[in-house]
Amino acid sequence: MTPGRMEAFSDGVLAIIITIMVLDLRLPVGPSFAALRSVLPSLLAYVLSFVFVGIYWANHHHLVKTVGRVTGGILWANLHLLLWLSLFPFATRWMSVEHFAPVPVVAYGVVQILAAVAYYLLQVVIVRSQGTESALRTALGRDVKGKVSPVLFALGAGLAFVSRWLALALYATVAIMWLVPDRRLEPLINSARPGAAR
Repeated sequence: MTPGRMEAFSDGVLAIIITIMVLDLRLPVGPSFAALRSVLPSLLAYVLSFVFVGIYWANHHHLVKTVGRVTGGILWANLHLLLWLSLFPFATRWMSVEHFAPVPVVAYGVVQILAAVAYYLLQVVIVRSQGTESALRTALGRDVKGKVSPVLFALGAGLAFVSRWLALALYATVAIMWLVPDRRLEPLINSARPGAAR
């Protein structure tokens, strides 16, 4: 399988995930701000999850561009990531319908942890497939954001029973942290393009 085919499949899955989430949004009952306020939890949960799906999509795009050949291990690691991402609509909907009750907020955090770990494992499998002198390994460096994110998700999930708003603030902090463009892989991708400056 070519990297382009794996990326196209992943893009399709992510597009379906966003579509399911937007179809789960409830419409306000009536043309008033009070009616809009009643569906605000659903809208806020959707926006948070949309941002996370967008972050995964952008980073996955850059990561796949570093792959020369898709091995069986890479393929299964990618499917493992898509498994957890495909649970975003479920976790988002439960959290919003229950107005951010502690247990759904914890479940949302657990899905986020599993997706973050799956993305990390995908990176590991790709680096291993490229050998010990992998340019990707060098480009990723210490991957501080990648290591801190699951910790913040776990902390948020643990604090959900104390304060659901603090838990959500920690989840949002991870999103904000990743919204800052991650340019570690861009030089690697640019140097691999035909005709790129050496």
